[in-house]
Amino acid sequence: MTEENKPCPQCKSPYGYLSGSLMMCPECGHEWDPNEIEETGLVVKDANGNILKDGDSVVVIKNLPVKGSPQPVKAGTKVKNIKLVEGDHNIDCKIDGFGSMALKSEFVKKA
Repeated sequence: MTEENKPCPQCKSPYGYLSGSLMMCPECGHEWDPNEIEETGLVVKDANGNILKDGDSVVVIKNLPVKGSPQPVKAGTKVKNIKLVEGDHNIDCKIDGFGSMALKSEFVKKA
């Protein structure tokens, strides 16, 4: 891997290359700003494509069923002080009435 090649944050392909000011992946077509990736290491985006950071507040955009609970986390629920983690459910948080849980970033938007 040369100085110009960087791994794709989406598919992990080692063939990401610089195209103008953005990096591009020839395998999955993903484009990203190399400066954003360098800063955070972990990039998590909400349903609208906004980059989330530890400590942000988010709003749930659809009712989410919770195992072991008769009621879902309702759309419009505000979640404060999130923590970003690796994995499928990439947001750790505490929700009033439910306690600690993990959410997928695709079901929230930045508040």
